[in-house]
Amino acid sequence: MSRVCIFLADGFEEVEALTVVDLLRRAEIKIDMVSISDTLQVRGRSNIEVTADLMWDDAKPELSDMLILPGGMPGVTYLGEHKGLTDLIKEYAKDGKLLAAICAAPTVFGQLGILEGKKATCYPGLEDKLLGADVITDERVVTDGNITTSRGVGTAISFALRLIAILKDEATANRVKRGIVYGHQ
Repeated sequence: MSRVCIFLADGFEEVEALTVVDLLRRAEIKIDMVSISDTLQVRGRSNIEVTADLMWDDAKPELSDMLILPGGMPGVTYLGEHKGLTDLIKEYAKDGKLLAAICAAPTVFGQLGILEGKKATCYPGLEDKLLGADVITDERVVTDGNITTSRGVGTAISFALRLIAILKDEATANRVKRGIVYGHQ
């Protein structure tokens, strides 16, 4: 079974984080919400408080099959300032391990220099922070090798379904898609 970590900091975008957590759990993928703050209680950008599963020091994120960053401000700023997380992201990139980010969070990858020569997308208006990337603005989700990026709240379901397809398979992603009546009239 795949094991995934999604990292939460005060100001995270609730829809982007919780949609991913919910849909991956529906796909029976173990996903831990990891607080990089000093408490398990993390307050989102819309002032919704979420209780993370684990603190950074207890999470062992280096054992994960994929690391995921949700967007939201100032959460993305805090993610990009967390030395343990940024060091781990650079290590994952170097080793070709799976990384994913949505909304403003792909800018963390850009600032770390791991998007060089890769296709990526992000929240409109932040494209200049995807340093070195071949920026794609007309796709909801972009996967290039080991890195998957997406644009924002409106693309969160598509993003989560892509991650399921990567971590498991298309059949599981389609089962979850049908189960939530996504794309149906």
